[in-house]
Amino acid sequence: MNNALADLLLKNQKEILEQWMKNQLSNNTLREDLMSNENLRRQSQELLDLFLKAVKKGNYDDLNTREYEGIIEMLQGISISRAQQGYSPKETAIFVFSLKEALINTIVKADGDSKEAVNSILIINNLLDQLGIITFETFIRGRESVILRQTQEINEISTPVIRVWEGILALPIIGTLDSARTQIVMENLLQEIVNTGSSIAILDISGVPAVDSLVAQHLIKTVSATRLMGAECIISGIRAEIAQTIVHLGIDLSNIQTKASLASALKLAFAMLQLEVKKGERKIIK
Repeated sequence: MNNALADLLLKNQKEILEQWMKNQLSNNTLREDLMSNENLRRQSQELLDLFLKAVKKGNYDDLNTREYEGIIEMLQGISISRAQQGYSPKETAIFVFSLKEALINTIVKADGDSKEAVNSILIINNLLDQLGIITFETFIRGRESVILRQTQEINEISTPVIRVWEGILALPIIGTLDSARTQIVMENLLQEIVNTGSSIAILDISGVPAVDSLVAQHLIKTVSATRLMGAECIISGIRAEIAQTIVHLGIDLSNIQTKASLASALKLAFAMLQLEVKKGERKIIK
């Protein structure tokens, strides 16, 4: 029966492709902005060829065999690509499950509601469900990879080291400070200390929503790493509620210079470098 099913599908390959394309093109989630109909047809044709080649030997159960390597590899490639392009999980799953519909329609058209047709439908249903699961799982891994990369890029962008004066760096921190982000902060800051030869670094936490014991430990580690590089560190942006939290948690920041604002920290940095900034007369250029 399995060989007969494979023969039936191979005999109706052209009709299956047309029905599959019709199913995809009629779906309201079709993303023509991300893929042209010509590319979709080419992709569908290639996948169908691999699928029919895989079922020739009558194996509809074990996908861990050589004949299914090509189709699984292609499905994984499609899933990763679509995750990176911005497709939704539903849009990606429809690509496989609309093929199931086309295959089942072909079986029903040929054998009606006979016992053989019912068995064939069950076989195809189980096989395409397995392929659908592989597609979905790969898509999720691809999407997670995209999210991780975007998070890393955002963290790098959101932790800029600014050279505010000769020998003075400032690093404004916005958002939650976790272990991964602390590592980025330290790497960026230490590298900039090396590049500029700066002796003072200001960590401004005005944009940090809350400070708990973990955040405080991350700050202390950053200060320690900065000092190992031969630079002094000042923490600015210590609001009243943050000061109360630090005291309540029993965190000792007594050996670290702290200021309420970035302006105050900058003024302290000038004093440490024995720099004096004076307000001069405003000259009107004619």
